[in-house]
Formats: sequence, C-alpha cells, structure tokens
Amino acid sequence: MLRTVALAALSLATLAAADARAQYAEVIERIKPSIVVVGTHLPTRNPAFNFRGTGFVVGDGTLVVTNAHVLPATLESDKLENFAILLPGETKQVQGRTATRVAFDPDHDLAVLKVNGPPLPALRLADGDGVREGETFLFTGYPIGNILGAYPVTHRAMIASIVPIALPSANASQLDPKVVRRLSSGPFQVYQLDATAYPGNSGSPLFNPANGEVIGVINMVLVRGTREAALSQPSGISYAIPAVHLRRLLDTVK
Repeated sequence: MLRTVALAALSLATLAAADARAQYAEVIERIKPSIVVVGTHLPTRNPAFNFRGTGFVVGDGTLVVTNAHVLPATLESDKLENFAILLPGETKQVQGRTATRVAFDPDHDLAVLKVNGPPLPALRLADGDGVREGETFLFTGYPIGNILGAYPVTHRAMIASIVPIALPSANASQLDPKVVRRLSSGPFQVYQLDATAYPGNSGSPLFNPANGEVIGVINMVLVRGTREAALSQPSGISYAIPAVHLRRLLDTVK
C-alpha cells in the first residue's frame, strides 16, 4: 500500500515537473521577440554599435525599458551618435533601430527609450505588488552580450528575500554619495534573487512563467552600490527593481 502511494506521488511530481518545463518553454518563446539589446550607434565607430545592456518592449510597442546606468551620460551628438537597439530576428538577422530617451529615473535606476519604426511585441506589467518570497520567476537578457552576441538567454530565479535597497553603513567612511542620497530619500524594497545575473543582464525583465507578466527589472549596479557598499568584495547576489516603480515612470511618458 505504501509503495503504491509513493509511486503515485512520484508520478504526480514527474507530471508536474514536465508541465512546468512545457510552461517555461511556451512563455520563453513568447517573451523573446520583446527582448532587445540596448546600446549606442556611431557610424564612424568600428563596430558602429556599442553594446550596453538589455531592454524590453512595453506599452504601445515603441517603448523600451532598461536601467538608467545602461545608458551613457552623454552622446557624441556632433558625430551623430544615437541611442539604439538591436532586435534579433527569427532568421538570426539582427535588426537595428535608433531611439531617443523619453524618461529617466536615476533613483530607481530606470530609463525608457522611444524606438523609431513600427511597433514591436510588448510585454505586460504585472498588476499590484503581490510578489512573495519563495516564488519562482524567469528573466531573459543578453549576459556578456558584447562577447557572446545577440542571443537572448533565460535564467530561473526564486525570490530569496524582499529587502530594503539601502542599509546604514557601520561608519561614515563607508558612505559614498549614492548611499547618502539613498538613505536621505528613504529606502525602498527590492527583490533579492537566488540566481546569478551577469554583466549585460542589466535591464532584463523578471517575469512570471505562468503568464509572462513583468514583476521587476534586473539590476546589476544601483542595488550593489548601496546595499553592498560596505563590502570590499561585493557578492554575486542578484537583485531586481519592482515593476511598481516602472509603472510610475511610464506614467510620465507623453
């Protein structure tokens, strides 16, 4: 009897795992056309496109979200340098488009680009902020894209903890201007993940594997620069900025 029950439980677990894998495959296939490479384009440079990070399409299909730190502070406008995205196609032919910055939130390290050309498939943002510790999500981006190329890669991540972005340092010598500004403006909650994000993943969407809705934006700089400011050797912990802050920023886009 016990053996029969154990076998039945094992069969159910195997079926559940198979269903999860099929679900992941389906949502990843649907998500990938909305994941773009973010960088700058300068006609006289070799290569002309400079890889900076990951972005994803939202809204009416012409808006691309990324981290604020992914975008350079200035452009060589006199040499016709522009913000730009690359969009890998089904035939592996890379499509390039120029863009302009239309929204910028350095406090939450978020930025929005307006992309030239016809609309692209857009991702939906999750409603509310009902994310719980222990839930599993996916994120897709271009880790080390300047070396590995424009091939979107998906990782699985559990919400390990929901933590404040800034922690008081042990002494004043460990406080830099970014940490001071974060402490003065008040900390906000971020998602700490049990997955490893790599350079190039900044700006990747963290999304629900059940429906593809975005619950956060992977961040590789702002969070570590504040939460881990006291460490001489920052850890490999990855974080994501909750989508609620992105919703507020998108509301400012005309």
